[in-house]
Amino acid sequence: MTESTATVTAADLREQWYQSEVSVPPISYWSVVRHRFIRNKLGVAALVVLILIVAGAIFAPWLSPYDPLIGKPADRLENIFSFSSGHPLGTDEQGRDMLTRALYGGRLSLLAGFVPTLVAAAVGTIIGTWAGLVRGAVGAILMRVMDMLYAFPAILLAIAVGASLGPGLTNTIIAVSIVFIPPVSRIAESETRKIVTSEYVEAARLSGASRMRILRTQLLPNVLNEIIVYSSGLVGVAMIIAASLSFLGLGSRPPTPEWGYMLESLQGDIYVVPAVVAIPGLFIFLASVTFNTASDALREAMDTRLS
Repeated sequence: MTESTATVTAADLREQWYQSEVSVPPISYWSVVRHRFIRNKLGVAALVVLILIVAGAIFAPWLSPYDPLIGKPADRLENIFSFSSGHPLGTDEQGRDMLTRALYGGRLSLLAGFVPTLVAAAVGTIIGTWAGLVRGAVGAILMRVMDMLYAFPAILLAIAVGASLGPGLTNTIIAVSIVFIPPVSRIAESETRKIVTSEYVEAARLSGASRMRILRTQLLPNVLNEIIVYSSGLVGVAMIIAASLSFLGLGSRPPTPEWGYMLESLQGDIYVVPAVVAIPGLFIFLASVTFNTASDALREAMDTRLS
């Protein structure tokens, strides 16, 4: 009786252990990335600042009672901390509230950062993966064209394209997108060349899968990690290039608030209210640094070799 009870108890324990091992749900890759990102305090702080900047741009009409396009000439060029007149960040050369202009200006600046990055990531990934897969004359021609564009300094290429297209936010987005497509395609082509010789790609090819199916099911899912990490760092650079074009008169048209144009319109008053003139540049700097910091944290979280 004792032996039977002991045998049953041991079997029950083994069954319970087996069930506990089997029933543990697998942890997904993105769950691991999320937990590793959260442990990076600097990355989390940068992400919080980015969320505040984006939220300020989105909810600008509810955060400020002033019109971003209409000011009071009597209140022009008030310095920062003008709480008595209701302008904590001062006013510009036309008496418009700078805090309001900065919040509304974030809309176009963030748009000029995100949209070109998404366009370049999509187009560059398609070009690079296709060139790395087909190789031969087609792949060589595609990548030589990308190399020709990549040889130009980014800001000079953006100025050349922007000057040929004319001023405007749409043309700025096109110009910055053209600047970013070559480096993204080079990364996608390099990663594709590493993956295309792997065993699972060879197995898919031997099974009769077409190039498009291999590209869609085998290459893109493995290339996207590198593209996501690299592209996340381009948003801040895109904002700086777009602001530079606006500063040169090739970006958004006045009186629409945009951080680069705000710098250009206030440059003549730098000796009168230097703190007010620095506000758009501070927003550009803050957004760019936080985007780059969050991008570095994301890269570390997604790189399993660093664990």
